[in-house]
Amino acid sequence: MSFIALLFALLLEQVRPLASGHGLERMFTQWADWLKNNLDTGDIRHGWTTWGLAVGLPCLLVVAVHWWLVWSMGWIFAMVWSLAVVYVTLGFRRFSHHFTGIRDALAAGDDILARELLREWQGEADVTLTRSEIVRHVIEFSAIAAHRHVFGVMAWFSLLAALGLGPAGALLFRLSSLLFKAWGEPPTPAEGDISHTSDALQHVVARAWYLVDWLPARMTALSFAVVGNFEDAVDAWRQEAGNFPGANDGVVLAATSGAINVRLGGAYLSPQVTDEEDDSMVQPTAGREPQYTHLRSMVGLVWRAVVMWMVLLALMTLARLLG
Repeated sequence: MSFIALLFALLLEQVRPLASGHGLERMFTQWADWLKNNLDTGDIRHGWTTWGLAVGLPCLLVVAVHWWLVWSMGWIFAMVWSLAVVYVTLGFRRFSHHFTGIRDALAAGDDILARELLREWQGEADVTLTRSEIVRHVIEFSAIAAHRHVFGVMAWFSLLAALGLGPAGALLFRLSSLLFKAWGEPPTPAEGDISHTSDALQHVVARAWYLVDWLPARMTALSFAVVGNFEDAVDAWRQEAGNFPGANDGVVLAATSGAINVRLGGAYLSPQVTDEEDDSMVQPTAGREPQYTHLRSMVGLVWRAVVMWMVLLALMTLARLLG
């Protein structure tokens, strides 16, 4: 059932992708902000309570609906529910159009447009970026985006669905990611801004995100290694993951570097792709200088990993049916 739900969710997301910040995400943001404004006292315990309510209650609701549908209406309706939840948590097309636009600009030799599109995607881009640096950043951002919007969702969905918790895993990962993006980094609020997030809550959200993301990040890295250059990916994972500021992001980026033999890291690693403060300079990994052809390699790596995941889930589903 989980395989069918995930397959159709992926297909539906390709046909009718949801935009970032869609209505359901806005509802969650309002719910989380209400909890923060009423529970964030600057105490660590209250921080965990705020995070637990923000993420835990929606997940419990999803599980409750799943089991109500199973017992009252049948597994087909429960599968449709899982499909709907996975559909709104996946985000393949939320970043792929940025990648495609920059790739097309580079193919046309328009580095200025490519830098502008990179700025629109990540909010900033140095006007002195060379063509090689643009390619490097696009690969870095795409690897992390693919993990956070696709593979992490698939990993938690598959794990908790196997335990009978329906689509709760997909929601757990997505909501944890949204909270980290909103609260996990130090804000710069205007004077008297009531939306200020305390240091304690920032710490809790960042820690929770690290724990939730720990296993999926390594599953994504392993997937890239299997469908890419395995030996180089594993070696980069072991030797160079610590080069990057974010522990989990570093695993994904290092494995990506080895899988397609490209040098990642260096100056200007956006804080949007790390779960800690930006160091502005990251020790580069081994590999070839980033070139336009590496973008094609990155696309192939992601799609091969998706296919591998789906084949494994299909085999597991078949084994359960035959067993």
